[in-house]
Amino acid sequence: MKARLSNHRQAPRKVALVAHMIRGKKVVVAQRELTFLPKKVAPTLKKLLDSAVANARSAGATPEELFIKTITVNKGAMQKRYRPFSRGRSGVIRKTMSHVEIELGKVENGNLKVKNDSSKLKKKNSKSK
Repeated sequence: MKARLSNHRQAPRKVALVAHMIRGKKVVVAQRELTFLPKKVAPTLKKLLDSAVANARSAGATPEELFIKTITVNKGAMQKRYRPFSRGRSGVIRKTMSHVEIELGKVENGNLKVKNDSSKLKKKNSKSK
């Protein structure tokens, strides 16, 4: 129950803001939020989420019992554009692309089943002190 988007022409930093907002939510709630969110990436993520739901339907799941288990945003390829500056110089403008991957999970008994790695976090935090 996965879907992947490659080479989306927007910076990963901007895509990650919206991805963080829907992470861990039920699919129906996330779709509703993405519909009315005034960000450029919102329709694209909604389309990707719909694709993941379609993949889950073929596996026999309904959208009401699904939640967003993981959503990752990674840096993709970079386009380089050149722009003239003063005194005859030029500068490079880097246009970064994003790779987004969504994995859906099933809701078990009305509770969201998310792996809790808080023990690892506690160990890391105790070492850093």
